[in-house]
Amino acid sequence: MVGPDPHVAAARVAVRRTVQSLGLGGQFLLVGCSGGADSLALAAAAGFVVPRLGGTVGAVVVDHGLQPGSARVAEKAAAQCRQLGLAPVQVLTVTVTRAGEGPESAARDARYAALTEAARAHGAAAVLLGHTRDDQAEQVLLGLARGSGARSLAGMPVARPAGPGAVIQIVRPLLTVSRTQTEGACRALGLSTWTDPHNTDPGFARVRARALLPVLEGALGPGISAALARSADLLRDDADALDAAARTAYEQLGEPPWPVSRLVDLPVAVRRRVWRELALGAGSPSGALSAEHLRAVDDLVTGWRGQGPVDLPGGLRVHRRAGLVSLLDRTP
Repeated sequence: MVGPDPHVAAARVAVRRTVQSLGLGGQFLLVGCSGGADSLALAAAAGFVVPRLGGTVGAVVVDHGLQPGSARVAEKAAAQCRQLGLAPVQVLTVTVTRAGEGPESAARDARYAALTEAARAHGAAAVLLGHTRDDQAEQVLLGLARGSGARSLAGMPVARPAGPGAVIQIVRPLLTVSRTQTEGACRALGLSTWTDPHNTDPGFARVRARALLPVLEGALGPGISAALARSADLLRDDADALDAAARTAYEQLGEPPWPVSRLVDLPVAVRRRVWRELALGAGSPSGALSAEHLRAVDDLVTGWRGQGPVDLPGGLRVHRRAGLVSLLDRTP
């Protein structure tokens, strides 16, 4: 008996393992589909696997309206999802506000908000996204280039809540599957894929990182993408442990001001996470809070020279006075 194409099988195995490991069998799931090879391969795999695990699966196609013909692309992606047996399939048009960290970030925020709202409206347990092992490798490479910490280098998790306290999960079943495999799966299934013009625009850092991976493969040997993805998995375990230690320390410290004597004995990796928790809890935007900010705050404990307060994004100020570290709102 002849089995499915190897690329199709790889996607199906990845979806089956993820759905089962997260306890999502028997539930209604939504696939976020753009019409690209990755998300169409995911839609095909989910359409085959999820019903066999006792669940149902639909799809949401988000039209960002950023390119001519985007509505046509969205409708074509939706039609293919329906042909793959997914139901219901919905096209959502969003408005992208070109502000903040850039158009790509704004489009991502609008897309995630639309997908989460659709999942809530349909009663879905999770939204499945088509990020692959190559996307994970690019994420790690960008983190290395930016000098980011362990959490950034840990890449994308397989599953996370859609928001603070959310029951709906954002799930990435294809992080063990390569982009070559998703493209091969689409060819084998006769699916017509769309290529986002942004994926070849060198104005985006992720596109430049993508172009570097073949160069690294040539210089260091094959398997770079897989190695970077494995590194992300290992670092995620470390980052999770450090985050848990920081949360415990934060809870034990209570509300600031905090005595320097209680902070100085914390491991530096834990203490800087405590600073981050403090700042985010007070309203500092996570995307604007940098390692330099956290290092400057930490110097109030470990490098005290009588320096002035440290300003943080979000109108916050941390200062040391009389052996105590305090957080103030510096906005009028």
